[in-house]
Order: sequence, then C-alpha cells, then structure tokens
Amino acid sequence: MTRFLYAVVELIARIHSRLLELNDAYEYNFNDKELHFLIIGALGMGMILVVYPTFKWLARNNHIMVISWIYVFTLIVVITFAIEIGQRVTNTGAMEFADIMFGVLGFITMFLVFSALRGIYHLIQRFMRCGRYEPDRDDEWDE
Repeated sequence: MTRFLYAVVELIARIHSRLLELNDAYEYNFNDKELHFLIIGALGMGMILVVYPTFKWLARNNHIMVISWIYVFTLIVVITFAIEIGQRVTNTGAMEFADIMFGVLGFITMFLVFSALRGIYHLIQRFMRCGRYEPDRDDEWDE
C-alpha cells in the first residue's frame, strides 16, 4: 500500500509539474492560488458529473444505504488522514499510514457485521410476513 501511495504522490507531482509547464509555455502567468482555484474547481466539477448521475440512479433504485456508505467511507478516510496529520504537526503521536489503514478496516469490518445483522433482521421480517395468516373476505363470518 505504501508503494501505491508513493505512486499516487508521484503522479500528482508529475501532473503538477506539467500544469506549471503549460502555464509558463502559454504565458498565462497564473499564480499558485489561481491554479489551485482552476484545477481543483475543474476536478470537483468533473467528479460531480460522475457522482451525481450515479447517486441519482442509486436513489431511484432505492439504494440509500449504498449512498450512505459511500458518504461515511469518504468521511472516515478524511478523518483518519486528518488525525494522522494532526499527530505529525502537534507531535502527539506517530504519523503512520498503517493507522489510517487499520482505522478504515475497522469501519469496513464493523459495517460488514452491521450489514449481516441487518440482513438477518430483514430476513426474519420477511419470514414473519410470509407466515402471517391474512384472512380473505370469504373467510369472514357473516353478520
């Protein structure tokens, strides 16, 4: 996983260098803040164009739990990174990627347990609905 992170950082560094080269080559003279504004803004809009239709489809097909999971998973990743960066900045602990991985793995494991319990609960509900006697109108006593 460490290799993967280094590869991602290397890719981002290459993209950053290429964008700076393009900025200089075409003499746009955007400063660092303006480049962040443009690139992150465009990246965010690109993500919206992918995420919005996906979430709309999930909501339309009654997959609200999937949407909730994606949202919470994203928050967990951000929070674990923030905790580790905070430990590094304040020297209150060791900043380790393994801590991030174990934190995310903890969420995934607990969610799997939750999903299993939820599935059992819904299965029991389904069996109880199927086994319930619902009298037809023909079975009612004549008054």
